Amino acid sequence: MPNINYSACRTTTLLLCSLLFFSCTQKHYADALSPEEAMKHFEIVDGFTIELFASEPHIMSPVDMVFDEQGNVYVVEMEDYPYQPESGKGKGRIRVLKDSNGDGKADTSFVFADGLPSATSMLPWKGGLIVTAAPDILFLKDTTGDFRADIKEMLFTGFFASNSEAQITSLRLAPDNWIYANNNGQAGKVYAVNHTATDTLSMGGSDFRFRPGRGLFENESGNGQFGLAVDDWGNRFYTQNTTHIQQAPIPWRYLHRHAYLPSDRVDINISDHELLMFQKTPPPYWRLERSNRRQKDYDERKLNRNEYAEGHFTGASGGVFYGGDAFPEPFYGSIFTGDVAGNLVHRDILTLKDDHPLFVAKRAEGEKDREFLASTDPWFRPANFTVGPDGYLYIIDMYRQHIETPVSIPEDLKKDMDFTNGEQYGRIYRIVPEGAAKRATQIPDLRKKNPEEMVALLAYPNQWWRLQAQRLLLEQGSLSVVPALKKMCVEHADARARLHALYTLEGLNVLDAALIEQVLKDPHPGMRRHAVILAEHYPQCLPQLLNSVDDGSAQVVLQTALSLGQFVSPRVIPALANIMERYGEMPLFQTAVLSSDAGSSMELLKLLIGRKTFFENAGPGKVAFIKDFFYVIGARKKKEDIVAVITLLSLPEVKEAVNWQLAGLEGLAKGLQKSANQDKPDPDLTSALQAYESGATGEIKGALQAVKQAMSDSLQ
Repeated sequence: MPNINYSACRTTTLLLCSLLFFSCTQKHYADALSPEEAMKHFEIVDGFTIELFASEPHIMSPVDMVFDEQGNVYVVEMEDYPYQPESGKGKGRIRVLKDSNGDGKADTSFVFADGLPSATSMLPWKGGLIVTAAPDILFLKDTTGDFRADIKEMLFTGFFASNSEAQITSLRLAPDNWIYANNNGQAGKVYAVNHTATDTLSMGGSDFRFRPGRGLFENESGNGQFGLAVDDWGNRFYTQNTTHIQQAPIPWRYLHRHAYLPSDRVDINISDHELLMFQKTPPPYWRLERSNRRQKDYDERKLNRNEYAEGHFTGASGGVFYGGDAFPEPFYGSIFTGDVAGNLVHRDILTLKDDHPLFVAKRAEGEKDREFLASTDPWFRPANFTVGPDGYLYIIDMYRQHIETPVSIPEDLKKDMDFTNGEQYGRIYRIVPEGAAKRATQIPDLRKKNPEEMVALLAYPNQWWRLQAQRLLLEQGSLSVVPALKKMCVEHADARARLHALYTLEGLNVLDAALIEQVLKDPHPGMRRHAVILAEHYPQCLPQLLNSVDDGSAQVVLQTALSLGQFVSPRVIPALANIMERYGEMPLFQTAVLSSDAGSSMELLKLLIGRKTFFENAGPGKVAFIKDFFYVIGARKKKEDIVAVITLLSLPEVKEAVNWQLAGLEGLAKGLQKSANQDKPDPDLTSALQAYESGATGEIKGALQAVKQAMSDSLQ
């Protein structure tokens, strides 16, 4: 009988059982930390410190925060996330936070409103709040002073409401007096509830803007998800999951002046550093496993695709423009964006050159291989931000174990996931410059200031104060400040103050053509660009507006191309031709010109051909313009225009340019395919095609066949 060490066997057996038990019960996800412990896990760039402003139990699941003109702090709580509540059973809340002892921390809270469905954002307005709570936009107000809303009015309804991560949100008041909101391009039939004679707005493919004081609302270009930053000049920058900063530089109202553009989408990723981010946390178990599965599938199908589990933006949210005055000067104008999956805060610096209309978002020096702020705590979820009247940056941390739509995760990976775990938590942090003098976080009641004092605040160095002052001046409606506003508009040293004065005058309905003509000559391009926009309402400003074609700023010229399309005058087409000769290689200018009837007219094309210089050494941009121009002609399907473009193709000087003949024919064929005209074949059109085809050879003949087929198809 062999000599067996039974003691050793028992030890080995116990060890194996322990390992087996551990492997079966291993936790895939970390536990929550206290606010104090969580703060130890932050890594922030040199020169800044992090302070805790508010936490549970005073807030839970926060997703937005605003300061009103009286210094009250409001926080939206989205306890519903990630599920869509049943009708009438919303769990969204808005709280008012108070710092009773002045130590800079919220120590008291009041429930301002509850029972809200998927509330996500808010904006102070007329003593209350405008709130997005899909499918509605609401107005809530407390009239008794108990911090409880007793007025609840529905302003709009009909927005998409089936996905809490993709719905109406991110309310922002811009200097032009419009309120903008992200809609993620979601479908919906929206109407204003208290307007008896209002149209229903189809929201698919757009964002949203409105002016509640005037009953105006309309689509806006963009497909922003959760996060919208508006700079000093009204430029919008929005986030959408993997694309952390985008811009839509051409507004919807221009892109839909006619229905024949090849595309009405102008969302542009302006980042120069793509998707890379530098997180400090490992990917969660479910994301790593899902990514591995997806990559295996791509590889087996021999697809040239990469699935990233970490190190790439995937949950970008809450972009904010830093317009405060507490940070060092180089930080002014930065865009801060969170990534809730990467547990970090990213910073972009915006740059703009005179010869290009688009911004470029770059990483700051010192942040090329790191983020402005990152945490090693996987529960840190920087969902949103705000810049306070104190000039500090506030980070709204939803603090959840999981941030993801459950439908995006395989069923077997969801078994040990509780998507509501952490709904009872929430933190708001304040970012403060290290070593700087402490600023008061409580402000005076701006409603107690007289109109003259409010005018002075339009020049305040912090954007928050300027916007509140402008809003309150319009709410008060006093015309006594008009002389002071006109003086500020043309004389103040700070261009931002001049802009706020200009739009306060616009909001008070006291603008005039003489002032617009003055502002068209302003030394700042931002002022000139807005003067171009406002000149659309004053036909007598056209002669001065035509001079803007030669402006030194590409942004001003782009807006001029758009605004000239609003005028009916024989002087418009030569001006648009001048713009195309100067900027014809740039797609944005091509779209701007083609968006108007004048810019897509045969008169413009004939003028460009007659000048000859436009097509000499034409680069790929101008060839693309010809393709899109012919597309519009085909889609519009006016017989005389189609005959005219085919006749032009027969000109000797044009026949030598085979590249843009082919581009024109391709565009014409695609435009005809879009056309739904039911007319019978026109003999004039047929004969024009035959005449052109008789002298065509090679590739041109093939392109002509495509045109003839498209014409035949569109007439079926």
